[in-house]
This record gives sequence, structure tokens and C-alpha cells, in this order.
Amino acid sequence: MEPLARAARRDRAPPRPDPRRPPRRLAQADAQHERPRAPRRRRDRLRADPRCAPLGRPVRPGDLLRRRARRLALAGRPASARRARDRSAEEDAVDRVCVVGAGVIGSLFAGHLGRVAEVTVLTRREEHAEALNAEGLRVSGRHDFVTRVRAATDPAALPEPELAIVATKTTELAAAAARLEGHWPRAAVMTVQNGLGAEAAFPGRRVLSAVTFMSGTRHSDTHVEYILDTETWLGPYGETPYELAEEVAALIVESGLKAQAFPDLRPAQWSKLIFNATVNAVAALTGLPHDHHFADREHPGDLGNLVYGLVEEGKRVADASGVELHEDPWEMNVLATRRGSRHYPSMLEDVEARRPTEIEHITGALVREAGKAGVEVPLHTALYRLVRGREASWEPD
Repeated sequence: MEPLARAARRDRAPPRPDPRRPPRRLAQADAQHERPRAPRRRRDRLRADPRCAPLGRPVRPGDLLRRRARRLALAGRPASARRARDRSAEEDAVDRVCVVGAGVIGSLFAGHLGRVAEVTVLTRREEHAEALNAEGLRVSGRHDFVTRVRAATDPAALPEPELAIVATKTTELAAAAARLEGHWPRAAVMTVQNGLGAEAAFPGRRVLSAVTFMSGTRHSDTHVEYILDTETWLGPYGETPYELAEEVAALIVESGLKAQAFPDLRPAQWSKLIFNATVNAVAALTGLPHDHHFADREHPGDLGNLVYGLVEEGKRVADASGVELHEDPWEMNVLATRRGSRHYPSMLEDVEARRPTEIEHITGALVREAGKAGVEVPLHTALYRLVRGREASWEPD
């Protein structure tokens, strides 16, 4: 989901403007619901976009276009003419992107980013790469366009990108990391996985952590439908500079998707971890899409009571681990069910298709963190064991 609690707050009436301010400032404040502040630095300009910065100041017309033009102009200047700060800005600039894994999320990233950057796609299947090279990638739904991309199954067949977006499921992350080993040493990596710990698969690289709430449906190797236009949250991991996270978030926003950069992603990451550990496991075991049943608590037998208990367990683990959540997972759940989208979590789809699920990396990760923090989580432990048992039920004897 997008930062759902924040979306609800935006629907409230704006505060009354201060009558002591000059009329021109009054009009601006009324139109933008807050006092406008002119961004003075490159970082401030990126933060001015409420979709890609936690500060949420209003974006000014042309900011992203000016930023793009500045990056392209900088790339064409001779090295001897660049000042030190220009070198730093160029290092953070991202114009070549490779998307690793072309499922729903990878295809949404590749299709949109292909409109504003040079995009390549690393696929598992040769026929998938051939189809993308021949037909391009169509995005339908909330947007409708076709993007030309270059695809291959071997990293050596693709030019080195400035950013590799690894958008595989956690069950395929180790294989993706092994394929990239020895290739593209200067490329930064952005991991877009559920759960915790994906960053450790890429030692020695600049890494951005990311989680996404957007969703869609993959109709074919060359066609993805964009359904939920919600945010991707990202932030630097280890010694990776925050400026790179800002640059990538701005590029994602420029492409037509939504993104938000954080200096520390852990509060946002944990909010989504608790949300996913609760919703995905319950959906996988009940067969229900994420709908109103997950928020109903009127009667003792309502499913929402179990969901609420699971969320509270997760919040206790976060608190004991020293993490202050970015958003309340219960509120995220309630607001998501009110959207009326009847979203089918990937874990439910995996169970129905009898594929390995991400339970080990989502609920399993939460259960392990609870053990480290000394917090009892009987509900999550039960769901963790039940989903693992469900997986075992379709294994061959």
C-alpha cells in the first residue's frame, strides 16, 4: 500500500491560513496547505517532492525536469571543468539501470524507468529475453505505454549499469546474487524484497534497501498491468550515501511511479515486515484475498481479531528491538481493506500454485527477531509452522 495513514491525513481539511501573512503568501499557503519554502540545494530540491522525501514539502513545477537537465548537462561537460561537488553529483547520478528479475515488480520498474533512463533487463529464461527484445515491454492499467528495453540472460551480454534493481522474490535472491558475482563491480544494487536481510547477499557493493507496496498482474512476458499505484520506500545500507537514495527515488518519481527516500529505512522496513508477516500468512492459510475480513472486529469470531493480535505481537518485537515504526501496521491494514482492491498477496498465489513461499524470509524473520529480543510471539509462531506444514504437504514423498 502507499503510506496509507499519510494518505488519509491528506484528505483532511487544510489549516486556516495565518491572516498576518501578506496576501501573495496567503494564496500560496492555501493552495499548498503549508508555507512554501524555496529549496536552495540539490538535496532540498529532491526533498521538495512529497512522493520521494520524508519531509513532504510541495514540489515546484519543473523541479524534476531541471534536475534531469542538470544531470544530462553535467554528463556532457569535460572532466577538467568539473568542480569537486560536480564530481560528487555525477557519482550519484543514475542514467543506466538494469532490472534483475522481470516478474510483476521488476516489469513495472523496467517499463516505467525505460521512459527516463537507459534500461536493460536480466531474465532467467532465454525466451523471455528474446520476447522483450522483439516486442518491448507494455505497461497497462493506471498507465498505458510500451517501452523498448534490451534483455539478456547473461550479465556479460549487457552493458554495466549504474544501478542494478534486484526485484526477485526472496526465494530466488541467492541465485540472482550468484549470477551478478564478478560482474558490474561499479554498479550500486537496490534490493526490493520482503522480509529482512536481503542486503547481505551483496557484500562489497553500494547497496540501497527498498520495499515496495505497488502491485500489478503479469499477463505475459511482455505485458504487465499496473494496479496499485503505491509507494516504494528506499534508503542507504551500510556506508552507502543517502544522496544516492535521494537520486534513485527522484528518478523513480520522474518515471511516473511513487517513491520515498529515508536516511534510515529500518522503521519503514519493519512496518512493512509486520504488515506482510500478518496479512500474507493469514491469506495463505484462509484462501482469502486481502479484503474487509482482515479488519472486521465486531464479533469474537471475526478474522480481524486475529489480525489485530498478530500486529500487536509484531509491534512488541519492534519495540524490544529499538525500532520506532514509520507507520502503524494495523492502520495500514485497515486503510488497505477500504480501498476495495481485494489484493491477492503473493504468498496466497504461491500456496494455490504449490510453489515455495516467502514464509521463511517474512514471518520466519519476525519470529527469529522475536527470539533475539526475548519476546514471545505465539500467534506468529503458529502461522509460521502452519505455512511451512502446508508447503510440506505438496512435497513428493
